[in-house]
Amino acid sequence: MSALTRLKGTADRIERRTPAHRDRAIDGLRALALLAVPTGHWLLGGFTLDAGGGLHNASPLSAFGGLAPASWVLQMLGIFFLVGGYASALSFRRRTGSTGAWLKGRTARLGRPVLGVTAVWALAAPVLYAAGVPEATLRTGATLVIQPLWFVGVYGVVTALTPYCVRAAHRLGGWAAAPLLGSVAVVDFLRYGPLAGSVPSWLSLINILPGWLFAYQLGVSWGEGRIGRRGGLVLLTGGAVLFATLLTVFHYPASMVGVPGAARTNSHPPSLLVLALAAAQSGAAVLLRDRLAKVLARPALWAPVVVINLCAMTILCWHQTAMLAAAVPGSFVGGPAGLAGLTTAPDSWGWLAARVAWMPVFAVLLVALARHARRFEEPWRTATALRRAVAGLLAAGFAVFALGLA
Repeated sequence: MSALTRLKGTADRIERRTPAHRDRAIDGLRALALLAVPTGHWLLGGFTLDAGGGLHNASPLSAFGGLAPASWVLQMLGIFFLVGGYASALSFRRRTGSTGAWLKGRTARLGRPVLGVTAVWALAAPVLYAAGVPEATLRTGATLVIQPLWFVGVYGVVTALTPYCVRAAHRLGGWAAAPLLGSVAVVDFLRYGPLAGSVPSWLSLINILPGWLFAYQLGVSWGEGRIGRRGGLVLLTGGAVLFATLLTVFHYPASMVGVPGAARTNSHPPSLLVLALAAAQSGAAVLLRDRLAKVLARPALWAPVVVINLCAMTILCWHQTAMLAAAVPGSFVGGPAGLAGLTTAPDSWGWLAARVAWMPVFAVLLVALARHARRFEEPWRTATALRRAVAGLLAAGFAVFALGLA
């Protein structure tokens, strides 16, 4: 039996097992947003080598400001929160137990993979150090591994607010997200406007919750049937106009991700530009939903969407480890000059071409890791209280190391 025949058989089995009521468009949007995360990190994140062979983070955006528009496409967290809000609204409506039990289940699904990856790294780091991996490389790796995990904490908080989001959606429909947009706009005015010199730096942290809750609230309103095609058109048009205005009139940074050395960033915490992009993306998602569902009616296209969704947290938690699985050995093999596109400075078009060539290698390594790491997404039914406590302590220790506190 050929590989193509086996793949077709697998796709057909997945198709037969898919319930008729499954919303394929929502799963497709989630898969798209998930794939954008490793693609963005792999493409826009690079390394440099120090004299001791240690790896340090670097970004091609520092040398190529013209790559900033790529971040507009690859920054799809707005879609992720939108789809998360939509799915949570449906799940909350169908719950059979208490709100507390529902939230506990959702939180456990988020927490297990995070605990798994951080505990594994806590065990692996001393072994790698003993094998000769420089401390600088280990700290760089720890930073990269923990970097995307902030999302899980924020997502957990907004998930806990689902009951309130549902009530807001019933009262205000799609407009329930407008106060969140206004809150971020006010904070941005204070920190970037004429009073910026007298505003404390911590004020920007206020944007974290409303900034990411914005798209989630849109998703809840959509899941409750309060946003239709007309609302989608308003979101797409309004978001695009606001996005263009902020860039051209108010001179917001063009990159949606942080650029080393830049005075301002749009992502941490989210600025009004992030919400404008999320609004435009959300509007496009609403308008394209039916068309996407028709496309995903084909088993060959639907099957990979199912697989990606089943491995959602594994992809999020382990994609940086996959890149490091190539870069760390590369730091030894490439010598002081480094391996092009892997451990050389991301400051040339040649580096960019070489990095694109490395990305399939990262993808293969991620698939290999996922075969084993996928188990962390499943309920830990056989784990004793002692094992859970040990995993928690290991994860906490790794977090302390990654954050530079030890």
